[in-house]
Amino acid sequence: MENGIQVTMRALQIDPRDNVLVALEPLTAGEAIPFAGITYTPVTAIPAKHKFATEDLSVGTHIIMYGGVVGRAREPIPRGGLITTRNVAHDTAEFKKREVRFNWTPPDVSRWRKRTFDGYHRRDGLVGSRNYWLVIPLVFCENRNVEALREAFEEELGYSRPRKYRELVKNLIARHVSKSLAQSSDQQDAPLNHERVFPYVDGIRFLTHEGGCGGTRQDSQALCGLLAGYIRHPNVAGATVLSLGCQHAQASILMNELRKRDPEMAKPVLIFDQQQSGLESNLLSKAVEATFECLVKANELRRRPAPLAKLTIGLKCGGSDGFSGLSGNPVLGRLSDMVVALGGSTILSEFPELCGAEQNLIDRCRNPSDADRFIQLMRDYNARAKAVNSGFEMNPSPGNIKDGLITDAMKSAGAARKSGTSPICGVLDYPEYVTATGLNLLCTPGSDVEAVTAQVGAGANLVLFTTGLGTPTGNPVAPVVKVSTNTPLAERMSDIIDFDTGAIIRGQATIEEIAESLLETALDIASGKTQTRAEQLAQYDFIPWKRGVSL
Repeated sequence: MENGIQVTMRALQIDPRDNVLVALEPLTAGEAIPFAGITYTPVTAIPAKHKFATEDLSVGTHIIMYGGVVGRAREPIPRGGLITTRNVAHDTAEFKKREVRFNWTPPDVSRWRKRTFDGYHRRDGLVGSRNYWLVIPLVFCENRNVEALREAFEEELGYSRPRKYRELVKNLIARHVSKSLAQSSDQQDAPLNHERVFPYVDGIRFLTHEGGCGGTRQDSQALCGLLAGYIRHPNVAGATVLSLGCQHAQASILMNELRKRDPEMAKPVLIFDQQQSGLESNLLSKAVEATFECLVKANELRRRPAPLAKLTIGLKCGGSDGFSGLSGNPVLGRLSDMVVALGGSTILSEFPELCGAEQNLIDRCRNPSDADRFIQLMRDYNARAKAVNSGFEMNPSPGNIKDGLITDAMKSAGAARKSGTSPICGVLDYPEYVTATGLNLLCTPGSDVEAVTAQVGAGANLVLFTTGLGTPTGNPVAPVVKVSTNTPLAERMSDIIDFDTGAIIRGQATIEEIAESLLETALDIASGKTQTRAEQLAQYDFIPWKRGVSL
C-alpha cells in the first residue's frame, strides 16, 4: 500500500473502506481478478477507469470511494457488477460545522528551502512569473477599439499581427530606438529577444468580454473586481483601460476595487473615455502614445531570484477522467502541501466539484469564520442551481461519465484531492483577491475557463491544470501548466500537454516523486526558462463569471 492506495496490475482500491475497485485496464467478463488475497469476477466487461462492486449491493446502499459516500445503488448490483449511471444515483453525506482539532504534519521540504525562481519583483512586494501590459475594456462597446489597439501594437512590437495605427507605432519605435542608442551602448545586458522592441515585456494582453452594461449592477461590480485583480496581478506591469463613459461598469468602480486590492496604487493605470474624447481617432491615438511610454518603463524591469514563498498557484482540473483522482489530482495536492510548507499560497476553486468533500474541507478550516463562510457559499450555490431545475448532481459532462466519473460526488471526491492535506487559511467569494498565505478556497464554477479566469484574478501567478481527456485551456496573464493523468493522453495530445503523471497508474513512480518533478517543471516555467504549450499556441482564454448558474 502506498499513500492509502493498494495497487495490482489490473485493479486498484483507493481506500480500504471502499466497496468498489477501479479497473486500471479493460477487464473481461468472467475472468478472475485477484486483489489483496481475494479473487473478483466481473459480471460484465469493465472498461478501464470504471468501477465494479466488491460485494453485493442492495437498493439504497451507499457507494463508497475515497473512504466517503459518492452515490447510492438504485437497483441491486451484484459482486463484480459494473457501476453505471443506470444503477447508481448521486448521493453525499451530510456536512456541518463541528469542533475538530486539526493537526497537520507538513511534508519535508528542507531540500527546497533555498530554492528560488527568477521573477519580476513589483513595488507592492508581489513577484510575477511574466511581465505583461494589459489593454482592457470596461464595457463590450469598446471591444472593437481594443482590437484596433491590438492591430496597432502586436506586429510592430514583435508580438503578432498588424494594420491601422501602425504608422504611429512605427514612429514611436524609431524615436525610442534612436534615444536608446544615444543614451547607452552597454551590451552586458543584451536583450533576450532581439526581434522585440521591448524584450523584457513578455507581451501585451488584450482582454475582451461581453459585460459592463445591460446586466445587473452586481454583474458590473463583479466585473470591475475581476479586472482590478488582473491589474493588481504580479504578472502585470500596468494597464490601458478603455471606457465608453455611460456604462454600468464605471472607471470609478474599477479604481475603488483596485484600491481594495492595492491600497498604494503601485501600478500605472491609463483610462481613456470615448465619449469625452470625441472622435474615435483621438481616443486611440492618445491611448497608443501613452501606452507606448509605459511600455518603455515596463521594459526596464529584470527578473531576479525570489523565494518559493512568492508563488501563488491555482489548482484546477478539467476534462477529467477516472484516473484524475488517482494520479494528477493527488500530485497537485502533494505539490500544494509543499508550497504551503514553504510559505507560499495555493488556490482551490470549482465549488460544484467539492460536493461530497465538504466535511473534510470544513474540518480543515483554521478559522471558524472560514468554515461558516464555506458552508454558506456551498449551500447558496447549490440552491441557486436548484432554483433553475439544476443542481450539483448535474455537473459531470458526457466525457466525464464515459471515462468513469458517473456522479458528481465521485468526480468531486477525486477533484478535492488537489487540496492536499494542509489547513485552509482563507475562504474567498468571487472575485476576491488572495491575502492569506497557505491554502485558499475560492468560489467559482467548475467550468474550466471561468474558474481559471477567476483564479488568476485572485492572484495565481501560475496555474496547474490536470486533465484526463485533454483540453487546451490557457490564460492571457498566467501560465497554465497542463498535467496529464494518463500517458496515452500525453502521447496522443502532446501539443497541449506539459507534464505526464501516468507513471503513477503504471506503478512506476510514487505521488511524492512525481510531485517533486512537477515542481521542478513549474519553477522553470515561472522563471521564464520554458513556455507552456498554451503559451506556445497563444491560447489566451478569458471568460468572466456573471455569478449565474454555471457548473
